[in-house]
Amino acid sequence: MNLSDLNNLNLDPNNIGSWPLAARGIVILLLCIAILFAGYYLDTSDQLLELDTAKAKEQTLKQEFETKQAKAANLNAYKAQMIEMQRSFGALLQQLPGKTEVADLLVDISRVGIVSGLEFELFKPEAEVPKEFYAELPIKIRVKGDYHQFGNFASGTAALPRIVTLHDLSISSGGKKSGDDRLIMEATAKTYRYLEKDNTANKKRRKRRGKK
Repeated sequence: MNLSDLNNLNLDPNNIGSWPLAARGIVILLLCIAILFAGYYLDTSDQLLELDTAKAKEQTLKQEFETKQAKAANLNAYKAQMIEMQRSFGALLQQLPGKTEVADLLVDISRVGIVSGLEFELFKPEAEVPKEFYAELPIKIRVKGDYHQFGNFASGTAALPRIVTLHDLSISSGGKKSGDDRLIMEATAKTYRYLEKDNTANKKRRKRRGKK
């Protein structure tokens, strides 16, 4: 029996049992195909989607594992690096003078200028500027000399055992009217003082009280 034969048959949809065997077989086959398709669509497709999601998650977890494994493998190196950083930081802190050493440091800066052959016209320490754990101590200076002497002064302050930096540096020729051909250098020398823990804590408490 073929499709043309089925078309010639008078098939009653309300009485499928009276249909020829071949017709009933075709209907059963179509129903089986429809059921399989519905099962795939309703169940298997969701499972495949979950499988794809699980594979993507597996890849992400694998990358996280590899990253953490690399960190764990280098843990000792990180610890050694941290110890070295703490040691270096401690060495830098030692270069910040305490409160009692600031006066001696100011003397050292002025001495470097005099040894370099400079003539001081201004040496004015200004109010310190507190930071997180240290304070800046700016010093306004104006000196006379030549380029070579200015260079000696800059290298001399850099060679001091305590940190001293030069900022806002300007050089001009200001002595022609008086017959003095030396140059004038103006700058702000900054040194830094370590804030003791007790002082820092007291300042924080005063700030909190002020806010209240």
